[in-house]
Order: sequence, then structure tokens, then C-alpha cells
Amino acid sequence: MTRSTAQLLADRARLMGPNVSTFYDDPLHIVKGEGVWLWDAAGRKYLDCYNNVPHVGHCNPRVVDAICQQAATLNTHTRYLHDGILDYIAALTATMADPLDSMILTCTGSEANDIALRTAEAVTGKRGIIATDATYHGNTSLVSQLSQSNAPAVGFGLDQYIRFVDAPDSYRHPDHDGTLFAAGVARQIAALNADGPGFAALVICPYFLNEGFPDHPDGWLKPVAEVVRNAGGLLICDEVQSGFGRVGTHMWAHAKMGVVPDIVVLGKPMANGHPVGGVVANSELIGAFRKAYRYFNTFGGNPVSCAAAMAVLQEIADKDLVQNARHVGGHARKRLAALAAKHDIIGDIRGSGLIFGAELVTDRATKTPANDLTDVLINDMRQRGVILSKLGRHKNALKIRPPMPFSIAHADLLFDTLDDALTALG
Repeated sequence: MTRSTAQLLADRARLMGPNVSTFYDDPLHIVKGEGVWLWDAAGRKYLDCYNNVPHVGHCNPRVVDAICQQAATLNTHTRYLHDGILDYIAALTATMADPLDSMILTCTGSEANDIALRTAEAVTGKRGIIATDATYHGNTSLVSQLSQSNAPAVGFGLDQYIRFVDAPDSYRHPDHDGTLFAAGVARQIAALNADGPGFAALVICPYFLNEGFPDHPDGWLKPVAEVVRNAGGLLICDEVQSGFGRVGTHMWAHAKMGVVPDIVVLGKPMANGHPVGGVVANSELIGAFRKAYRYFNTFGGNPVSCAAAMAVLQEIADKDLVQNARHVGGHARKRLAALAAKHDIIGDIRGSGLIFGAELVTDRATKTPANDLTDVLINDMRQRGVILSKLGRHKNALKIRPPMPFSIAHADLLFDTLDDALTALG
């Protein structure tokens, strides 16, 4: 059955319920993907500059073959023994620093963050959690409380355990060495200890992607890590968006920011779209969680998921995709700088590897966010065949994080199109 856009939207509302979001004023009906390209139902081709879930490219042949071969052989749960989960955990943890050597596999990043928070409680005996105030970490009853930008209407009483610190903003409020951010966390730790819950953990994206990925030097998180450890809490780094080589300089953004977290949370890009998430920590922390909670996940760590996830690691290594991210990301920064010199609406540029973008303003002197114009630009780019989005506290930062095989030729197509769209925007 082929539906029109209007019929698709009507049927979505009828069958899926209200308030199911879509991208763009004119939503896309995508039917095919390959590499960094997507095709809609009318056969039009789009350059995908947004989707990090197909990390090694849409319909990557290595991943597709791994899924098909394993699905044709066996798929079951982890109460039966299988080599795939052990091989994957060994390969994944080998990319991280000591003592991150153990892992729990889940189906989603939300589940993984939920386990991370419960682990912090099990280890510290405290329940107080600190998060940044413009982020998103998932949608379980507990994890959803960490989001103010996508906050739920009800909180099950869990909001009493959450405190927020201002997300860093390198454009409006520079914090060159991370000490101001660390001081803000220290104040909230003191508040949690005074109010009763005590301090269990700080959870952050180490590259602050949802907050507009501010421009910070390598090692920027060292001061806050010291504050957290001195207070007896755990540092949880949510690498769902920033991990697997996307920053170009390192395999993991937390390494770029100069810290070894107590817990690393993984999700979206782990298996190129196959639903896989994970929690990495040392064996002592994983053991504490296992002892405190009789946790079992029917689908987490199943053989097909592990085969897909292993194929992603192999593709990253074999195709040298981390170095590609560094190379193309450097070119992207140069192209962004050239656009900023030409178009006054660009107030700031930023990014590392295959995370890059620009903050749009109506006035460079006042740094007033160009919210409405950002929406107009994103929708115009969609009509021109390029998919990207926006994010940040003011929703005025272009969010560009394409699949990792993205090339300089793809980047040039993106920026040539963006130049035309900015010129049309006036």
C-alpha cells in the first residue's frame, strides 16, 4: 500500500497516537538508504548529514551480511552460552583505557543509562544525580528526569534526586579550562549532600552534543572529574552520540576530554541501526550492579545483535574511519570558516571530526539566537536535497553529524548547498 504524505500523517495519528514528531515542515517519506544517501518514495536522493545511527553507512554490506548470517544460524538470549557476546565485549573494551574491562549489553541507550544510574546508587549508597540542563539521555522513568529540554509531564517523584548545572557555552560564556563548570558541579554536590539524597553521580555527554557541542580544548573535563571523585561519586559519560571515533581525534570523546569515566554508556551507532546499547565499567562496578539487581534482558546481547555490533567495529578499523573523520572534519571547519566570513548570520563555528556546525544569530554583537531563521534554513536545505538539523539551548546551532564514510566531496556538496541557502536567506 502506497500512501500519500497526508494519508501517512493521518494514519500515524490514528495508529500511533498524537504528538509523534517528524522532521521538517514537509516530512520526508524515506524508503531506501545506501552509504551517506537516502531516497524518498518519489525517488529523490538526499545527502544525509544528520543520522549517526547508521554509523558506518546506511545498509553497510559488512553489517547486513553479519546480521543475515547469524540470523540464519541462531538467535537466542544470554542464558545460553555463546561466543559472540564475549568476543564483542573483549573487542569493544580493548578500545578503552584501563580499568574499563566489563560490559552489560542492552537494546537501547535509555536502558543503558538506567543501569548506569542504578549502578551509581548500588556503589555509593546515595541517590543524588547531577546532569546538565539542556541535555537528553533517554526515556525510562528514571533517565527521563535528566532532561529539561524534553521533560516528561510527570516524574514519579524521582525529580527530587536530580540537580542540574548550566550546560557549557563556549560562545557566550567561555570557560577555557573547565574550572567554572567544575565549580558549578561542586555547588550542586553540596546541595545534594545538604538536602539528604547525597551525591551518587554526574552524567554528561563528554562532547555536550545536545547542548550545541561547545568548542573546548582537549582535556577540558579533568577539573570536573576531580571534583566528582573527591566527593565520592561516579563520573558517567554518555557516548551514545559522541563515541566510536566520531570526534576524529580519538575513538571516544571522553579520551579527547582527558578523562577515564567510571561508567561509559553506549547506544545508537553500536550496531548501525540494529537495536544495541551497552554499559561499560570495571568488573567491580558491574559486579556491584549484578549483586544489587537481578538484571536480565531478553534481547540484550543476543547473537545477532553482537554480530552486527562486531561488524561495526571491524568496519571502523578496516576502513580507517576515525582518521577519515579527522581528515574530513578538518576540511569542514575550513569551509565553515569561509562561510562565516561571507554570511553575517553565522555567529560561531565549532566541531571536531564528523561533528560540526554553526550557531546562527541575528546580530553578532549581541549574539541573539536566530531561532526562526534556523528553522527556515533547515527546511530549505531539505528541499535542496540535504538533511541536517538543529540543537543547543537556543535551538539555533546547525547539527551536522553524518555517517562516518562521509567524504570531502560530500562535504563540499553540503557546504556549496549551504552557501546557496544562506544567500537565499539573505
